[in-house]
Amino acid sequence: MRDTAYSELIKNFNKIREYLREFYVYGFKTRAEYSEKSARSYDDERRRIENWLSGYIRISQTPEGKNVAISVDTRDIDHNPFFKALKTKSFTDGDITMHFMIFDLLPSPDVKKTLRELMDGICEYASECGGDAVYDESTLRKKLKEYEQEGLIAVTKVNGKSLYSRTPDTDLSGAWEMLGFASETQPCGALGNFMQDKLTAEENFFAYKHNSLTGVIDSDIVCGIFLAMSSKSYMEIKTAGKRERREAGLPADEKAHRIVPVKLLVSSQDGKEILIAYIPSSQAYWSFRIDRIKEAKITEPCQNYDQIREDFKPVEANMWGTICRPRSGKMEHVSFTIQANPWEDYIVRRLEREKRNGTVTQVDGTHYMFSADVYDSTELIPWIRTFICRITQLDFSNRSVENQFRKDLKEMYRLYGLEEGKS
Repeated sequence: MRDTAYSELIKNFNKIREYLREFYVYGFKTRAEYSEKSARSYDDERRRIENWLSGYIRISQTPEGKNVAISVDTRDIDHNPFFKALKTKSFTDGDITMHFMIFDLLPSPDVKKTLRELMDGICEYASECGGDAVYDESTLRKKLKEYEQEGLIAVTKVNGKSLYSRTPDTDLSGAWEMLGFASETQPCGALGNFMQDKLTAEENFFAYKHNSLTGVIDSDIVCGIFLAMSSKSYMEIKTAGKRERREAGLPADEKAHRIVPVKLLVSSQDGKEILIAYIPSSQAYWSFRIDRIKEAKITEPCQNYDQIREDFKPVEANMWGTICRPRSGKMEHVSFTIQANPWEDYIVRRLEREKRNGTVTQVDGTHYMFSADVYDSTELIPWIRTFICRITQLDFSNRSVENQFRKDLKEMYRLYGLEEGKS
């Protein structure tokens, strides 16, 4: 059934993760442009992705050749198409055959069998089917151990013997809408989508104006982080090098880190996921972009995990975005004053709603001042820009950031052919 020259199935998801991200965010490069892997590898990965995402592929002809890209309008879909990639995995014929034979021999939680009884049943099945596969107790024992860890098989001891049975199914009836919403909006939403597969397909009643799709392909990384948090354990992670270095043919400069995962932050604007972690070697908190983490492995328990989480609270109090330590060696103060007429109370309400760890003070009947102490004032710039034309006073303790902000304003006036401060 599977083509020996090309297989849709994959052994290691890390292999496909970067292809999906590059092709979705930046568009397919032409075959000649892609230099990181061989042309044959490029063709294989492109065919896999085109198969998974059929209906979302856009083809255009350029002077350099045919250009293929993934194009998805989140307003027109009711589920994330990238879930298909997570459900594709390679296996041997013997593995998949043994899988179905095990669960055929254990049709319900009430049926319990010993290892020997399961082995006899599998051998009988194999003999009746006339296949070439040969099964042994060691392989079966490993498979049962794997399924026990996954929660698919339960093991009970009776008179010194291990009895294996199927674990009870969770009743998910009536949960279609909840799972559909969770799968599209929650970190590690793949779990919700996987559970939906157990239910009879129904129509999803949700549409999303803004939906970050590529976070799905990092679900295994996020799941590992959550498991490490719940077990209060250390992790070893490997972060990818900068994309610019790879494209320039330079070494990937991958880095390994021993961390304690503390918190996962998710941007409500673009869905970007950030891990806040404690680095024991530097005794400091760092932030890591999830889409830059290539591998994440849980290691030993962290004895002072609760104290590390508690010590993070005063650090978090001065975080505006994801930076959790002073880049300039000290805290940076930011303040600006806006003008809002008495009938424009919605402006003041927005300032209060979005102030995060800052404070808002009424200066007089029409002026309000925002102020905050943060680790890096550059993080506030995009937000402050949304109040342009209302700002009457601006003050940054980091003068280089303030000067750059004013320089950008002057450049904007120049581009629009306006004198500074006039419209």
